Amino acid sequence: MERERLFSEFPPVSAENWKEKIVEDLKGADYDKKMVWKTGEGFNVNPFYRKEDLPEGCSDAEPGKFPYTRGNSDNNSWLIRQSIDIPSAEEANAKARKMIEEGATSLVFRVHGKLVTPEYIPTLLDGIDAGKVELNFNVCVSKIRIFAAQLVEYYKQRGFDLAAIRGSIEYDPIGKELYAGKVIEDYIATVKEIIGTLEELPRYRCMAVNSAGLCNAGAYITQELACALAWGNEYMNAATEAGIPVDRAAKSIKFNMGISSNFFMEIAKFRAARMLWARIVEQYAPECRCSCKMIIHAETSRFNLTLFDPYVNMLRTQTEAMSAAIAGVEAITVTPYDSVYETPTEFAERIAKNQQLILKHESHLDKVADPAGGSYYIESLTASIAAEAWKQFLAIEEAGGFHKAVKEGRIKAEVEASGNSRRTALAKRKEILLGTNQYPNFSETSEGRRPLAMGCGCGCHNHDEENDRLVAKRLGEEFEQLRLATEEGGRRPKAFMLTIGNLAMRQARAQFSCNFLAAAGYEVIDNLGFKSIEEGVAAAMEAKADIVVICSSDDEYAEYAIPAFNAVKEKAIFIVAGAPACSEELQKAGIENFIHVRVNVLETLKALNAKLGIK
Repeated sequence: MERERLFSEFPPVSAENWKEKIVEDLKGADYDKKMVWKTGEGFNVNPFYRKEDLPEGCSDAEPGKFPYTRGNSDNNSWLIRQSIDIPSAEEANAKARKMIEEGATSLVFRVHGKLVTPEYIPTLLDGIDAGKVELNFNVCVSKIRIFAAQLVEYYKQRGFDLAAIRGSIEYDPIGKELYAGKVIEDYIATVKEIIGTLEELPRYRCMAVNSAGLCNAGAYITQELACALAWGNEYMNAATEAGIPVDRAAKSIKFNMGISSNFFMEIAKFRAARMLWARIVEQYAPECRCSCKMIIHAETSRFNLTLFDPYVNMLRTQTEAMSAAIAGVEAITVTPYDSVYETPTEFAERIAKNQQLILKHESHLDKVADPAGGSYYIESLTASIAAEAWKQFLAIEEAGGFHKAVKEGRIKAEVEASGNSRRTALAKRKEILLGTNQYPNFSETSEGRRPLAMGCGCGCHNHDEENDRLVAKRLGEEFEQLRLATEEGGRRPKAFMLTIGNLAMRQARAQFSCNFLAAAGYEVIDNLGFKSIEEGVAAAMEAKADIVVICSSDDEYAEYAIPAFNAVKEKAIFIVAGAPACSEELQKAGIENFIHVRVNVLETLKALNAKLGIK
């Protein structure tokens, strides 16, 4: 009661009042340009949300209830998954047992076709309790039917409770075509056989939707979701038309989805995904609404991982895992921080697992179902993502379905276009990758690290590189190539900050320029300030600078820039930090290089490397 009286003393503030105050504080700046976020997902995000913005009906939903927006159950416990890709059954078994001892509750084994023998499974799973750990298998498509039969027989012989054990044998023929360029004809016959083989394992799934590969290739959140829904619907439609009961078909599908770095939107994506998939399956008229549950394994993105400053990768994957945990997915894989440049070390894999243990045992995110429920912002994002993804899903369906879109190359083209758009945004610093295009570690070198080719995520180990397939490319690769080229040039170029004039402006522009040029791996030399151009140029020449950047205020460039340029001339590349009103006059004097917030950082650095003779 005291709280109620306290709040009653304050008059209500309407959305219009809030906006009026924001407009006042903007002091004439355009509200929509400054405050409204125009996302790449196809909708805008407002600067604030209120109770009246809550989508209709969201407050009526409960965790574990149809359409499962708030989760598939009334708890938020998820499985900690780790991957094992070791040909030797004995070594894979030893690694699996160690991972389980250290806290993993879900494993996925990548099984090469030549390994599928009667002796393989007993050796691989020796000492592993399938009743306590979810076991998943990514098997060569040519041996998947044999493997399924051998796995069921193994579980029977070991006396496991077949109705209780859970896992998957992931068969994704459309994914093979999209990611590996391998066309599998009449895949539904294989699906029917596998589903029949797994009949005694009701909690095992065999049709996989691997949209994580789209996330890794740069797809936007709504784009990945729309494709995942259309992908799953393709399998549902094919399975039911082939005579597989609706409930059995729905309970045979598993979604492996990516997690991008957009924290709140990813929470909303998974909530929207469950709701939309439930509506899709509902149209097939299942006998039980429980068949409408979307089972999601979420994997942190490889798209935004970096070769340089690799420990920052831990921060990226931690926030991504946190968003999936809050969203209530069934299992999470955290990609080891070093996977960009090496087969993950034991230390990196242990850290990846521990990142999830922290979320469970220190942050207690598994204790509350749908902790994001009721948030004005996240509920609104959920509705916006659902609406846009549904629109894209319908477009795919109306054009003939997901498989046709893959065959015609439309999915590949659209995802590549999104990835290229995001790389362009990165090049212009409209999208930030910490340590890559902004705030790089000035003194860091690669220490011999070189990027590995990104896997497609389809489980296939033998790709024909000439096939027209979707190839994942990390967001920061071009910046890394630029920086590696600088390292391999034999001598690290020096960029000298000739700071002069207005104290605040010269310091701000020197910091901007240091960050800008260090992104190419140059050695940056900052300075407190010089009393004259002559003093600054002399210091630059003494430092043997390859690049001299004059840092001052716009007004003072008219006085300082041309004399500094004339003093430097052929001795070093001369750059003006900023876009002053006198730029045209400076260009007439021969000054060619300007760096400021509107330039393309990547193209500018490539041009500087060319002038420095770095290829």
